[in-house]
Amino acid sequence: MKRAIPVVVLSIAGLVPVWLYQPSSGTSTVQATTPAPSTSSSGTSGTHVVTTTTIDTEKGPVQLQVTFAGTKITAVKMLQQPDHPQTEAAVPKLVAETLQAQSADIDTVSGATITSEAYKKSLQAAIDDNAKTASSSPAASASASAASASRTVDGTAVDTEKGTVQVQVTFEGDKIGAVRMLQQPNHPQTTAAVPKLVAETLQAQSADIDTVSGATITSEGYKESLQAAIDAKG
Repeated sequence: MKRAIPVVVLSIAGLVPVWLYQPSSGTSTVQATTPAPSTSSSGTSGTHVVTTTTIDTEKGPVQLQVTFAGTKITAVKMLQQPDHPQTEAAVPKLVAETLQAQSADIDTVSGATITSEAYKKSLQAAIDDNAKTASSSPAASASASAASASRTVDGTAVDTEKGTVQVQVTFEGDKIGAVRMLQQPNHPQTTAAVPKLVAETLQAQSADIDTVSGATITSEGYKESLQAAIDAKG
């Protein structure tokens, strides 16, 4: 009998943690701290890591570290989480659903409601922070600058009975910034008409311009080449 007593005591001690733990209830209590999430960028182009603020729940603190490649979520790491079996079982499911959904619109894990709600709130804060950072990052600025950068497009060479007409158009974003004649008929009327055609183009910002009197053929060739350049620019 004396040897049996320690065995019984150990068995009971092993059950104590199970008795002490209370499963998550359906009502969650989540309080977030006010400081903004901290962010960092790695050497890998487009990689952005967001460390969220700690969310205190009645089960324990929840804090995430989310890695983004551009706007894509590539990894989620739990920096802090409640020390409970249900949480430990729920976290892999939450992370897997996050990587699949690419958002915080994921299901709550049964038995870990409070942790799930805090996780989703923390995840959404990280997504919002990444979106804000991406919109103001040098890469985004460079992309916006590239979109409005100058682009030069050669129009088609249009053969007319007076000679070949071809224009070269420089676009500043979507705006026509300059027009240069690459080829034109060698006639006084054409020489006099070209400045008028270019001036009307810059004012109209299209090929819908008037034909210059005395240079009808050149004008029509000019407008055809100009329209081709506009279409090519897209």
